[in-house]
Amino acid sequence: MMLKIIPAAVLVVIILSIYCGNLTQSGHSGDYPIQAVPFTQIQLTDHFWAKRIEINRTVTIPFGLQKCEEEGRIRNFAKAGGLMEGEYEGKMPFDDSDIYKIIEGISYSLQTNPDSKLDAYVDDIIALIDAAQEDDGYLCTWKTLNPDTTPAPWVKPGPRWYDLRSSHELYNAGHMYEAAYAHFRATGKRNFLDIALKNADLIIKTFGPDKLMTPPGHQIIETGLVKLYRATGKQKYLDQAKFFLDQRGNAQGHELYGDYNQDHQPVTEQSEAVGHAVRALYMYAGMTDIAALLHDTAYLQATDHIWENAVTKKLYITGGLGARHQGEAFGDNYELPNLTSYNETCAAIANVYWNHRMFLLHGESKYIDILERTLYNGLISGVAMEGNTFFYPNCLASDGKYPFNQGALTRKPWFDCSCCPSNIIRFMPSVPDYIYAVREDTLYVNLFIANRAEVKMNQNTITLTQQTDYPWDGKITITVNPAKTQHSVINIRIPGWAQGQPVPGDLYQYLPNGNDQVTLAVNGEKIQPEMQKGYAVIQRDWQAGDVIELNLLMPVNRVIANENVQDDLGKVALERGPIVYCAEWVDNGGKALDLALADNAVLSTEYNPDLLGGVTILKGEALNNVGKKSTLTAIPYYAWSHRGPGEMSVWLNRKL
Repeated sequence: MMLKIIPAAVLVVIILSIYCGNLTQSGHSGDYPIQAVPFTQIQLTDHFWAKRIEINRTVTIPFGLQKCEEEGRIRNFAKAGGLMEGEYEGKMPFDDSDIYKIIEGISYSLQTNPDSKLDAYVDDIIALIDAAQEDDGYLCTWKTLNPDTTPAPWVKPGPRWYDLRSSHELYNAGHMYEAAYAHFRATGKRNFLDIALKNADLIIKTFGPDKLMTPPGHQIIETGLVKLYRATGKQKYLDQAKFFLDQRGNAQGHELYGDYNQDHQPVTEQSEAVGHAVRALYMYAGMTDIAALLHDTAYLQATDHIWENAVTKKLYITGGLGARHQGEAFGDNYELPNLTSYNETCAAIANVYWNHRMFLLHGESKYIDILERTLYNGLISGVAMEGNTFFYPNCLASDGKYPFNQGALTRKPWFDCSCCPSNIIRFMPSVPDYIYAVREDTLYVNLFIANRAEVKMNQNTITLTQQTDYPWDGKITITVNPAKTQHSVINIRIPGWAQGQPVPGDLYQYLPNGNDQVTLAVNGEKIQPEMQKGYAVIQRDWQAGDVIELNLLMPVNRVIANENVQDDLGKVALERGPIVYCAEWVDNGGKALDLALADNAVLSTEYNPDLLGGVTILKGEALNNVGKKSTLTAIPYYAWSHRGPGEMSVWLNRKL
């Protein structure tokens, strides 16, 4: 269809004049202008995500609890609480956080799948956490049990708050706050929330102007404190989150950690994504919270600048972030190696959290484009479809020899540093959170996942039924059933991939194929709606039974990278819809790295319900390393390494 587009320059002026006109440098707390429709109001009916969320509930959660029991993470709380004898078990100072993340995931799961036994089991763990909490609210089991020793050689022993660069005391607390908030929302119980608030109150007494001014070495307490603010409405928790962020780059309060910890300059002066990627992305999410809730223009501008750098200079085609194994860190601009790429699973999850916040703040579809790309590719690749083995890094090429995954060639059941498996557990149940959002009389349709939703909007309830076989098919039907006729706006996201742009900016582009066609109809009548911020805007009096039909053609797109990305020169990647593809050894005669795919090679698609849980595969003619013609078979990147270790490549040679 021909979409009416408001010029970008005009939009920028309008947005800034409206939004910034309502901001102050340090105003009273507010909220995001757009609110997500909670996943508790959404029932999935699809075959892609519902299956994964159910596997998370029935396999990954029990498996994570089993590993935490076996490796002493739960016993550490009992020991710290004096309920049993023994020393700290574990090799990491942040093992407490794995328990918190699993409780968070269980809490989300309980909201849609009540389970009295699991609920009671969580209460038993919370009782141990309560016992481990010291009288003044302090809670960190390794410090309580063994302050004069260290769980890891890179952590210095010492009393409370010593070596906050590495001790992870505040990191543990942040995950505890996030979990306590989720548990309170899910169950209405205060047993965990009260523990978290007692700890947070101690931290507020301890850290601040004229007190300790040292920020955490690993961020996440900032978003956790925001959750406590949401649970209680008490401004002090929001202010404390901003305090920790404001301390970064402040040499008057502590010896700066450097750019590895994003502590090289004040956060409002930062404009490049640097250092440890997970720490950075958690921090950027916290900065976005402050920009929105405290109406802080300096934070707003900083997050915009950092996002621009990350997306246009440092993003992998799979949505992954973090190029270097050394320091689990971002590289320089355009430093995007494939064989040695890191792309930690935790970073992919944090990237979704950050981009969702950026959307809620700005209302632009480009943030959901990045979220979707990450979700379908570099995030779910981190957990096997069986739900009990995991990638820590997510490389874009494998030679079958380099043990990229913490010493392994394929997914592992667990890690000494098990942040990624426990992060998967907490994230997966909340995927439906990202489908819809509301702003006053406007409903945003962001993701295309078959579901039935109850949306509250302007004192009216709208029942939405979305039918689609996305991501394999681009046909989406949305039936709108308002309780009473209502004049409102429905914004339908038109993905960047459907408009000829893989990601914002010029880091990647599609080779021309002439197939980026989109059609949209209401009640069978084709329409040509105005486009605003990447959304097709449909404004009308909605009545029960109205049907929106969106058809996104899904040709195979060839992607090339910016010429500054040295590792991708002369190479091409393949996409179809939101799915990035790769060639794997098992389908291609034992090889994948030396395949060459000509620009004019015809590619066909075929859905195979019996392969890798049901996938659409790509086939075409390629040349092998000796110039002999062969049949290329490409599978979705997220599904690689389910059939044994061997060669894999996302980027293929364009010429032999």
